[in-house]
Amino acid sequence: MGKIIFYFSSHFSRCNSCRVESGHQYFLNRGEYPDYQRWMGMSDSIRSCRMIPMIIFYEDRNFQGRSYECSNDCTDLHSYFNRCNSIRVESGCFMIYERPNYMGHQYFMRRGEYPDYQRWMGFSSCIRSCRMIPMYRGSYRMRIYEKADFSGHMMEFMDDCPCVSDRFHHRHVYSCNVMNGFWIFYEYPNYRGRQYFLRAGEYRRYREWCATCAIVGSFRRVTDF
Repeated sequence: MGKIIFYFSSHFSRCNSCRVESGHQYFLNRGEYPDYQRWMGMSDSIRSCRMIPMIIFYEDRNFQGRSYECSNDCTDLHSYFNRCNSIRVESGCFMIYERPNYMGHQYFMRRGEYPDYQRWMGFSSCIRSCRMIPMYRGSYRMRIYEKADFSGHMMEFMDDCPCVSDRFHHRHVYSCNVMNGFWIFYEYPNYRGRQYFLRAGEYRRYREWCATCAIVGSFRRVTDF
C-alpha cells in the first residue's frame, strides 16, 4: 500500500476517501538521512523525486519576527501575518501580490533571500496573496500584438526581450497569445517597473493580464526552477 501526504488548503476542507495509484511516497524535510529507514522507507529502491516549492514570509526585515511557510497558492494571507518585510524562497518560483485574490502589484520571486521588500522591487510591506509557478521544462513561445483582439502588427518570441521597442518597434502591447511556458511582462526596459505574470492562454486586452495600461518595456521567460 502506498503513502499519500495531504496539505491544508482553503480549497480542500475534508477528505473521506483516496486512492494511491502506485508506489510509496516519502516527504523529506531538510536534513540528513544516513539510511532509508530514517525516511521510513521499506527498501533502498527510489526511482523518481519531485521538488516541493517553498516560500517563507517574515514580518520583519532580515528574516526576523513572525513567519509563515507556504508551498502552494494562497488567495488571502492576512491571517498568517500582518506585514511582510523579508522573504526567503527555499525552492521553486512564486508570484506574490499586494492584495488578496492575486490583485494589485505583483512580484516574481525566484530562489534566494530577500532581506527587505526593496529587494523584490516592492513599494510597501503589504503582501496578501501568492501563487506558486508550476515547474516547466518545455519550449517557450509567445505572440504580441500592436492592437487589441490579436490585430495589427504581430511578432513571435521564443526568448527574453530586454527592450520591446527595439525589436517590436512599438511601446504598446494591447494583446498577446502565450502558446508555451510562463512569462513576466515588465513596465520598463531591462526588466524594471511593474510586473505581470502570464501563463499559457489568450489575452485579448491588456487588462486581462491585470495591467493598467498597454505599455510593455521588456519581458522574459520564467526559467529559474
